Amino acid sequence: MDKRKQTQVIGIASGKGGVGKTTVSVNLAAALQAQGSRVMLFDADMGLANAQISMGVRCPFNLSDFLSGDKTLKEIIVTTRQGVKLVPGSSGRQDMAALDELGAARIVQAFSSLEDPIDVLIVDMAAGIAPSVITFLAACERRFVVVKDDPSSIADAYGTIKIMIQDHALDEIYLIPNGVGSAQEGYQLFERINNVCARFLNRSVRYLGSIVNDEMILQAHKKYMPVLEFAPTSASSRDFRLLAKSVLDLPNVEPPSGGLQFFMERRLAQASV
Repeated sequence: MDKRKQTQVIGIASGKGGVGKTTVSVNLAAALQAQGSRVMLFDADMGLANAQISMGVRCPFNLSDFLSGDKTLKEIIVTTRQGVKLVPGSSGRQDMAALDELGAARIVQAFSSLEDPIDVLIVDMAAGIAPSVITFLAACERRFVVVKDDPSSIADAYGTIKIMIQDHALDEIYLIPNGVGSAQEGYQLFERINNVCARFLNRSVRYLGSIVNDEMILQAHKKYMPVLEFAPTSASSRDFRLLAKSVLDLPNVEPPSGGLQFFMERRLAQASV
């Protein structure tokens, strides 16, 4: 089904923790894989990585083993039972949580050495706006910001968007309202935030879809499974499948010349063919 010539690289961020960013990352990865894409999920939370827990996979090595030089990037990757290739982050390592821009850049460049064909790379960011998070976001071609209908979540999501736009001139920013009462409520939340962006930043963000509040998500997490696997007929599973379809319908984006990008060397090689 590889109608795309290049790997689509998506960074999933949030202004604050606890809004379901990893849940969105994991279930979007599973949904895309189920719909025929070859998906890689990079858990870029260096201090409290937990994507492997949500996908029910044990990772003998992680990104700290790569950065120490003990393992190559390829050697730390595991394939989940959903078929997603997972690049595990590090958990409980304060030195990893304080990863600087240089360390982040080294990780980004290492992805070009991977030979497996990948249609979509999802980068699950750490919460907040640390320098490494901004480096990873800038290396993606699209940025999804997960937000809940909560004052602090909205304020932090807006703050993250403001930094991406004003300080780093990033575009292709999409909002994903999570845990909403209905699709209509999700779109209304998007409109409220987008209106503020248009008014104060002179830029608009985009909408891909919402994820409704669903108790099955918590039940799935307790079973170390994506909700798509645990409760495939649930409302949230439906929404994740719709979100995956929206992602696949997005057009290719031309990466900026000279920018630090995931799979840049691979893209240059494809462009020269």
